[in-house]
Parts: sequence; C-alpha cells; structure tokens
Amino acid sequence: MTPDSKVRTSINILFVCTANICRSFLAERILKKILQVKKIHYVEVYSAGLMDLQGASADFKAARLLHDKGMDGIRHRSRPLTEDLVDWADIILVMEEIHREEIAARYPETRDKVHLLGAFSGGGSNGDKNIKDPHGLTDYHYRTCFAEIYLALDGLIKCI
Repeated sequence: MTPDSKVRTSINILFVCTANICRSFLAERILKKILQVKKIHYVEVYSAGLMDLQGASADFKAARLLHDKGMDGIRHRSRPLTEDLVDWADIILVMEEIHREEIAARYPETRDKVHLLGAFSGGGSNGDKNIKDPHGLTDYHYRTCFAEIYLALDGLIKCI
C-alpha cells in the first residue's frame, strides 16, 4: 500500500456560534465548498448554535455574501447544539472563547475536542483568535468575518 492509497476514515467537524444563522453557517458552507473543490470526501461538516432559534433562516447578508462568492447560501435553517451533535463531532470549532466555555459547561467531556476556529489562522493582527459576529453590522463587517473564516479554514485544511 502506497501513502496515496491509504484509506482515510471520516472526520466529523461541527461549527458552533451563538445562533447558527451567520458565522457557523458561513464556516459550514465555505468548508463544504473548499472540500468539494479539493475533492476531499472523508470530511463531514455541520453547524449549530448555542441558542435555539427554532429553525430560523440564515442571516440575509451572510447568505448574500456566500451567493456573491459562488457558494450555496440558501435553504439554511438554524439548529441548536444537541448532545447527539456533540457526540457525532470529532472536532468542534467555535467562533469565540465564550462559546468554548459554554460548551465545556454543558458537555464537560468535550473539553479536548473544542477549539477556536481562528486559532487555525494564527489570529488577527492583534493576536485575537475570536471571530466576531457581524450580525446587524455593515457589509464591511460581513466581508471581514468571511475573510477571517476563510483564512482559518485554509489553515484547518492543512491540518486534516
């Protein structure tokens, strides 16, 4: 068996933010596109929120930004973080330190598999690894959030 012929097992990645209508939704859709382009088929990706918005639609500006970048930004409905999703995930990537703390409080056994997504990009210019919520802010904030997520996902891909 050559290194190129190794059978890889599936990796389950779960993105979590506050409401699952903006950042974790963006991360899920962007990573799915990257995986499709790179023809990586052994990674499964989902997203969820710490709040239960009972199937709310995606943030309009986030969905529009995905569409403008040639990615699927439609038919998303928020989903709350559940024990089943936590159990399913091999890696849980959060947008802010407060998300990691909340997940650790709810599911203490997950402590080792919850990480800041921003850590995969080396953090911002000020070393901040949090990806701030653009919800309700300007298009500039959404584009910045998109860029931070994309950069972090580029770093993540190099690790998987």
